[in-house]
Amino acid sequence: MGESNAHYYAARDPLGAPREADGGDFVTAPEISQMFGELVGLWLADIWSRAGAPPDPIYCELGPGRGTLAKDALRSMARFGLSPQVHFVEGSPVLRALQAEAVPGAQFHEDVASLPEDRPLLLVANEFFDALPVRQLVRTDAGWRERMIGLDDGALDDGGQGEGAFRFVAGDQPMDSAVPEGWADRPAGTIIETCPAATAVMGEIARRLAEQGGVALIVDYGHLRHRTGSSLQAVAQHKKVDPLVRPGMADLTAHVDFAALATAARIDGVRVLGTATQGEFLESLGIGARAAALARAAPERALEVEEARERLVSAEQMGELFKVMAFAAADWPAGAGLH
Repeated sequence: MGESNAHYYAARDPLGAPREADGGDFVTAPEISQMFGELVGLWLADIWSRAGAPPDPIYCELGPGRGTLAKDALRSMARFGLSPQVHFVEGSPVLRALQAEAVPGAQFHEDVASLPEDRPLLLVANEFFDALPVRQLVRTDAGWRERMIGLDDGALDDGGQGEGAFRFVAGDQPMDSAVPEGWADRPAGTIIETCPAATAVMGEIARRLAEQGGVALIVDYGHLRHRTGSSLQAVAQHKKVDPLVRPGMADLTAHVDFAALATAARIDGVRVLGTATQGEFLESLGIGARAAALARAAPERALEVEEARERLVSAEQMGELFKVMAFAAADWPAGAGLH
């Protein structure tokens, strides 16, 4: 998953709506409407102001796509006197070029470790953690094993895949010691999914919040409590495809385990501010009023604005599947829209 996504993102701009000339493979909330980034910017400006408006904060975004969210958020922040230095954590040369065009002056990093350590951090990660590589354990009749990728034996399957096609296999090494407490006796076939990379990144973010001050806002699709089952999926041209076919040519993702992120962030000096569904979060920040204002300003776009609002907040679309979780330094205030 890690190698496939590294190749996938390095070689293309994957974003785009189906109606665009190059349609892309998927679309994210900031690309659906400016309202998303504007409200994220207002959330950051509000919490920064109530923290006493500490000088020289850093706006950092992990995996900032085309830079659209940052551009919209920075515009909102500037209305309230917040103009932070911008740092992007991005490994794709193709996307870095688009981000530099959208946000001139942004500084780039390969990972969180190289961010400045002497100023408060205003960090945003929208659809970042879902692309980090997961590990899976599967319960077999012989005990727990790591779920791995192997080659089939040459027989054609229903999809026409023959010799050389990838398939899931159980490793030969016992992994019972890696199973979380209370999960060991699950029935055969049970899959447990973990994301060591997400734990490591969240741990580094938490350390920085404790030492530098600031907040981190995470928005992604996933679940708030630990659960079993594989959530690995692949998307190409806005459709789900087999993740083992043409690796590196489709976006591989897995549901984010927000409970695991919260556990990784619980170090001295950092607290979880709360959670919400994306729909709850945006509604509480006033997306309805913002949509009405945009419709009044451009009546010819009123239907487009309303469709975008509905897509972002509706339980049938992105509103329930996507979750929001925030973290802050001990002396920073609570954030709006969370519980």
